[in-house]
Order: sequence, then structure tokens, then C-alpha cells
Amino acid sequence: MKLVILFFFTLLSLFGREAITPILPDTNLNSQKITLGKKLFFDTRLSENNTIACASCHKLSEGGDDNLQFSFGINAQEGNINAPTVLNAVYNFRQFWDGRAKNLQEQAMGPIENPIEMGFNFPDLIVKLNKTEYKNLFSHIYSEGITKLSITDAIAEYEKTLITPNSAFDKYLLGDKDALTKKQKEGYELFKSKGCISCHNGVNIGGNLYSKFGVVENSKSKSLGRYNITGKKRDIYFFKVPSLRNIAHTAPYFHDGRTSSLKKAISIMAELQTGRFVSEEELKKIELFLHSLSGELPKDGVIYVP
Repeated sequence: MKLVILFFFTLLSLFGREAITPILPDTNLNSQKITLGKKLFFDTRLSENNTIACASCHKLSEGGDDNLQFSFGINAQEGNINAPTVLNAVYNFRQFWDGRAKNLQEQAMGPIENPIEMGFNFPDLIVKLNKTEYKNLFSHIYSEGITKLSITDAIAEYEKTLITPNSAFDKYLLGDKDALTKKQKEGYELFKSKGCISCHNGVNIGGNLYSKFGVVENSKSKSLGRYNITGKKRDIYFFKVPSLRNIAHTAPYFHDGRTSSLKKAISIMAELQTGRFVSEEELKKIELFLHSLSGELPKDGVIYVP
């Protein structure tokens, strides 16, 4: 792990730039698809019994997740993995903790078909939607009408707008050196020196690589992570590194939601991933820095439109 961190910082020194970049909104989006996707995102009719919508587990005013250890689907069925935030998910290199979806559109297919989430199959869902106002809405945008691909394409286009720019840290990166407090700046320096930034970097401050959960110490994870997808022993306990944006709003933490304390989560990461001692004072400063990563949260039904 120390070699990885050393290599990472060597690259940074060579290129002379920050490892984290601010959010710069994409203006090349389809407004009609966004409007349709938003309607679908909040519509419980996408579930088999009309009780669960995408927004049920991804509350936009609560950090883009549901603040539960495990989410509940149709018929009050409980899942077994913590729901990741949908906010800024467009910046992730893969979707889901195990990375089984390559983009937002593929991700949107999963919950709809999952029997313990929305519990619907697409052929029946398409028949259902064609009996509603959606038939005309889709026909104006998609020549093929309502299909599995057009449904998930619209949802994905809407989710691309669910970004949270203008965090205090983004402003700091863009030149406003007073955007962070003294202790937050010290927390950022600790975040780098303790090695956190070796995995949490880029525009999403994570979400751009897989890492083993428990590099130094056994994480005691019940989920095997990527191994469940690949079947390769080398992928046991490997998960997509989560984004740290808006982390103060997305408790509980980790794929198994093992703690709701942000400071405890930092301590766990230090122990399991780096093996480096972090004092109580250092924990407080890193936590303060992480609070600076909270951007402009969309309210329910309101999206960020560049």
C-alpha cells in the first residue's frame, strides 16, 4: 500500500496538479429526455405493485440515498447492501458497489428487474406504460416508443443532471482560498498525507477504481464484492471506491452500512486501508474537511440545470 501511495504522489509531483478536480456541469444534455426521465424517476408505477420508485431509495434532499443501512423494496423486502448515492453518479467509472453496470443506463435496469426492489419485468412494464400517458410522451422523443432501452435512457439522462457543484472545496480549488477554514485546510493536508487521496481522487473524489476493503486488516465483510461478478479469487472483497462528495449527508457508510458516524468511518478506513495511526485531533480535522465536500443538493423534484 505504501508503494501505491508513493507512486501516486510521484505522479502528482511530475504533473504538478491537484488530484481532485471541481465539478464542471455538462451542458450537452437533452431537455425533453430530462423531463421524461424525471417523471419516471419519481413514478411508483415502475414497480410491480405501484409502491416503489427510483426516488424511494434515492431521496435527492437527503444526499441521494435513503439513510438506511439496507433499503426496502416491494412488499417490505429488505435488501442486503447499502444504497449508494445517485448524486454525481454520472462521474463514476462503473455503477453499483461491485461495478456490474458500466453506465447509468445499465444501472437503471437493475432495480426495476430485481425481485426484492421494484420487482417488475420489462415486457410487462412496457405493456403497463403503453396504457398510460407515457405512450404519447415517449412517441414524441423516441421513434421506437416505449422499450427497455428508451425507458432507461430517459432515466439516465435525468440522473446526469443530479450533480452537486459549488461545494466549499470546489470553490477552493477554483481559486477562493478563503472558502475553507484553517482546520479544513489542515484536514485536506492530512487527507493527502495519510494516503486517503490515493483512492479518493478525481472529480468525484472516488468512484474511479476498485479497491480491496481491508488492505491492511480483515474487514470482516459478509459481501465478497467483485468476486460475486467475476468468480476470480483476486476480486474477493474488492468494491468500487465510493465518492466522498456530500459524504456528510450519506450515512450510514460502506457497502454494509456498518457505521453512521463519519468520524468512525474515517477511523475504520485508516485502520483497514492504510494501517496508519490517526489521532483524535486529526480525525476531527479530516471530518471537517469532508464536510467541505457538500455541494448544492437538489431538492425533491428540482434538478440542477446548467
